[in-house]
Amino acid sequence: METNLVVESSGFLGLGMGVVFLFIGIVIGILICKTNIMPNVMKNIDPDVNPEVEPEVKSVLNSVQDQDNQKRVVAAITAAIKFHREG
Repeated sequence: METNLVVESSGFLGLGMGVVFLFIGIVIGILICKTNIMPNVMKNIDPDVNPEVEPEVKSVLNSVQDQDNQKRVVAAITAAIKFHREG
């Protein structure tokens, strides 16, 4: 009787692990297919979905944005110090 329970539980264990392994395999397969298919579909629908910006233009835009952010941070710190000193 004990051996029969062990064999039956081993069968359920294998079945459950097989179902989980199959499910995870299907999910990973769908994700891989979607990541390979969707960009190609979008390029066919509208080729200019993601226009490439040249690296030089990106660096200029980033430096201008960084300077603007730095000015705002300095202004905020200055205002906080002034507010703190006034009480």
